[in-house]
Amino acid sequence: MATAQASEAETGTIVNDFVLHVATANGSGSQTSNMVLLRALFGMGIPVSGKNLFPSNIQGLPTWFTIRANGDGWIARKQDADVVVCMNSETSDEDVATAREGAVLIYEDTLGLADKRPDCIHYAVPFKKMIAECCPDLRLRKLVINMLYVGVCAQLFGFDMEEIKKALGKQLAGKQKAIDINLPALEYAYKWAEENLKKSDPYRVERMAANDGKIIIEGNAAAALGLMFGGVTVVTWYPITPSSSLCEYLEEYLNRFRMKDGKKTFAVVQAEDEIAAVGMLAGAGWAGARAFTSTSGPGISLMNEFIGLAYFAEIPFVICNVARTGPSTGLPTRTMQGDIISLFYASHGDTKHVVVIPSTPKEIFEMAGEALNLAEELQTPVFILSDLDLGMNYWMSDRFEYPTEPFRRGKVLSSDDLEKLGGKWGRYADVDGDGIPYRTIPGTDHPRAAYFTRGTGHTPQATYSEKPTDWKNNMDRLSRKFETAKTMVPKPEIKDDGHAVGLLYFGTTHEAIREACVKLDTKHNLKLDLCRLRAFPFTQEVEDFLHKHERVYVVELNRDGQMRMALNAELPRFSTKLHSITHYDGMPLTADEVVEALVKREREI
Repeated sequence: MATAQASEAETGTIVNDFVLHVATANGSGSQTSNMVLLRALFGMGIPVSGKNLFPSNIQGLPTWFTIRANGDGWIARKQDADVVVCMNSETSDEDVATAREGAVLIYEDTLGLADKRPDCIHYAVPFKKMIAECCPDLRLRKLVINMLYVGVCAQLFGFDMEEIKKALGKQLAGKQKAIDINLPALEYAYKWAEENLKKSDPYRVERMAANDGKIIIEGNAAAALGLMFGGVTVVTWYPITPSSSLCEYLEEYLNRFRMKDGKKTFAVVQAEDEIAAVGMLAGAGWAGARAFTSTSGPGISLMNEFIGLAYFAEIPFVICNVARTGPSTGLPTRTMQGDIISLFYASHGDTKHVVVIPSTPKEIFEMAGEALNLAEELQTPVFILSDLDLGMNYWMSDRFEYPTEPFRRGKVLSSDDLEKLGGKWGRYADVDGDGIPYRTIPGTDHPRAAYFTRGTGHTPQATYSEKPTDWKNNMDRLSRKFETAKTMVPKPEIKDDGHAVGLLYFGTTHEAIREACVKLDTKHNLKLDLCRLRAFPFTQEVEDFLHKHERVYVVELNRDGQMRMALNAELPRFSTKLHSITHYDGMPLTADEVVEALVKREREI
């Protein structure tokens, strides 16, 4: 029987507001069980998020999955857990330490945790004994045992069992044998909990209607869909965590939805390394393909020389950097916003790149297609700055809208265009004064369509030149193109109510900032205006926001305040207004961390 060991029994019921933290071993099949819980909560209409904390080996080391359910829609990470499920003997002491005072502990009864954390509510469950009774196949027990805690949680907290079963069916779609193995264990555990556990905790879930019109999806899957709808035709990639699943999803979707008369209308190449991948990318972009690759920080480091070539030779392609913790190998399965400077100014010499910065799955879906457009319009590499938190974790999202606008391919000369020009054109000539030249696609049927693509000094007509004036004029033109990009990239999302203090942020800090601002207002009477950056170069709206405020805090997930550094470099007259709030332990940001940092900094002023 369960016993409430908290010093003071909690009498009030807490509905649709808890953090569930599950501790298991990597490779034990726990992902299926955790996703069943997440999808069931979502199916009941309760706002949720799921964050997977896993090791960078293949199998065996500890792994954790955290579900936050909140009826008010707050889905950012929280530091302390309300319910902890301990299924890993190696980390059980560490796991129970993550629970807050008064939290619920559910664990294998042989772990000997009854005397640990007397300030918590304990449910000791004989999972090993139960799995032996409900799963006769010894080989399958280690994979099915995790479904038992799903049944226990479902009974204790009032999950709708129909939603649990529906979630199991969705998670194991097309695998009826696996469903037939897991479902009896799930039902067995539910019945066991009903007969053997006396509920002594305050947590309960109840159906609501907050998720109408929404989906659950990973950012990498959303990006892949956006690229497919955006017309990508060539994908060259090399596996690296946490970006690998993006190209895996993309290849899957292309094979399902982009086959014409049974034939592929695309090419996906897994290269031998990142250098080969970006080299192929440059070749494909030069040839007129909508070309894409995904990578992470170490891959960006290896790709720098080809990125510089594409910038200078003006070859369009798109790279999505799903950032992880660096430098070096770092922490491959933790998140960070540490590649800002390395993307904005990638490669040697004077380079500045266009970068779009999504915060949500819907945004990365939209920005993936837009990045392909911008790359061709600006004839340059365009980057999507994502991170592990967005890419590999599970987010609620509004449904995606089917794109209706035609692809924007920019200044491409056809054979008819060349004929009208009498064949007189310059590949690197600034005809329109916006820094963007005209180009032809290889194979254009005109004798004057060809040109030399150069990574060396060149004239407007693409002939080789080492003249100082030619070099300077070309670099100045590239600067004009970057200025033009400011009018084309996604604008920031701004909330300006005329307060003295501003907060500037970007990417996956969005949910934590959203929640923190309410806490700062209601608990500390600290009111803030907000600017969520969505692209580099910084648009006029960013400059206006900085101008209006006495001080602006820049919140980011890196040690050195890289976005603040970029703002200082691009908009130096505002440098004295900028203050950094940094978070760099590899974990997603929490609202409480933002509140604590801001209150402390404001008191110091």
